[in-house]
Amino acid sequence: MNPSETIIQNVTNIVSQRMADQQAGHGFDHVRRVHRTACDIQAQTGGDRFVIELAALLHDVGDAKFHEGVERSAEFSRQILGDLPVDTPTIDHVAHIVDNLSFRKHDTAEELSLEGKIVQDADRLDALGAIGIVRTIEYGATVGQPFHIAGHDPSDLNGPKTGAGHFYQKLFRLREMLHTDPARQIATERERFMKTFLTQFMSELAD
Repeated sequence: MNPSETIIQNVTNIVSQRMADQQAGHGFDHVRRVHRTACDIQAQTGGDRFVIELAALLHDVGDAKFHEGVERSAEFSRQILGDLPVDTPTIDHVAHIVDNLSFRKHDTAEELSLEGKIVQDADRLDALGAIGIVRTIEYGATVGQPFHIAGHDPSDLNGPKTGAGHFYQKLFRLREMLHTDPARQIATERERFMKTFLTQFMSELAD
């Protein structure tokens, strides 16, 4: 294993341990998928692979949902990487990415580098498709949010919060917010699947 691979493995182990108790679609399984997707996109678009892998692994290590509403991923990233043989410019780059990645911050986020855009695309793709459906249902079950309310049109953006409504309020907006062509191609397929699922779901309710 070369030095970069050793660092990646160490970060993987540390993040896996730190996120062991995080669930609701935001656990280490999510991080693994984002890491894999980010690497796939990088292979087609370029960018610094080492920075991309680190940022993908660390992007949710301090997720606000598990730290009393305070986003701490950049802080924890600096702590973790500071204990490893990673140079300061790389640490700063990774911290900037994870601090400006989340959907909730998109109105105030600073411009991302190519590496940051790739990781952000990979993160957003994980909210789409079959995995996206399961994550929505898991999260709703955790916070007591129903997937659907009888008589409510989920496409009504002013209606009550539901899992199905979340598709229209956020998830179906993600494709237009992606940066890279490979990500947009994946998103198109996954969004189509989700719409087919919703059509079938609403059809069965009407039977």
